[in-house]
Amino acid sequence: MHHWVPFWPRTAAINGYSVDTLYIAELALCGFILATVVALMFGFCVRYRAGNAVSRANLEEKTWHWEIGWTTISLIIFLVLFVEGAAIYIWLYDSPPGDLEVYVVGKQWMWKMQHPGGQREIDAMHVPVDKTVRLVLASQDVVHSFFVPAFRIKHDVVPGQYETVWFKATEPGAYAIECSEFCGTEHAHMKGEVVVMEPAAYARWLREQGVHESLAQQGQALFREHGCSGCHDSANSTVHAPSLVGVYGSLVHLQDGSTRRADDQYLRDCILLPRTLTVAGYPPIMPNFSGQLGEDDLVKLVAYIKSLTR
Repeated sequence: MHHWVPFWPRTAAINGYSVDTLYIAELALCGFILATVVALMFGFCVRYRAGNAVSRANLEEKTWHWEIGWTTISLIIFLVLFVEGAAIYIWLYDSPPGDLEVYVVGKQWMWKMQHPGGQREIDAMHVPVDKTVRLVLASQDVVHSFFVPAFRIKHDVVPGQYETVWFKATEPGAYAIECSEFCGTEHAHMKGEVVVMEPAAYARWLREQGVHESLAQQGQALFREHGCSGCHDSANSTVHAPSLVGVYGSLVHLQDGSTRRADDQYLRDCILLPRTLTVAGYPPIMPNFSGQLGEDDLVKLVAYIKSLTR
């Protein structure tokens, strides 16, 4: 779009093209209605201006055909746009599995990125072009909002919650990251960039970071360090704890009779608030790790548990 409209902001992701298409359709419809109403007003002003000899008889005669037809057509068109907008909204916020998953932690006043291979970045995110990138967002302190204008994606980052958003970049380049929620005195400086690279260049960048442990491997080390493996991994343990192998993505039956999908948020809550999510058939004896683990460590632990496939 920005190639032929001088003032249009740059678009560099398939998310942005869908948003732009809907926005242009709404602008065009509103512009058409505005032009039609102004044209009619101007026409009547000229036709029935003072001194014009046009007939003004039969003023009591009324007809609703044009009014009803005009209103009905406008309503139908706006309803179509509403349905299309709702479909695009659901498509944008229903994150697919993705070719690549990156964990993003917002902190006053920076963005911390963690890649599956263990690579870490601050205020920058390197990703390959034409690949679906799924972001898992978390906040370490206050509410932030992750916004990439060129991709037309924006999602609030709320403390205590994992939020997900995705994009698929279509053009290599560097694209600004902004925080669009006031988060303190240095809010205006909480910026970064998404660096979109060709696949070969991205693979080379990953190798050059000098990381020897993946995010899951770092999580495994934390898992053992905090004594989790003594209950969840050890067959000889006297503590009766559920196995975590293959738990991610499954349905978990809880002691209160409810059922939860074991997604990222569920795993996080189980680590920090285990007594509120006790699995059916197991005693509520898991210690509370709230205040002991930062968001960076939680991300690693979640990545490790997700890697435990059957």
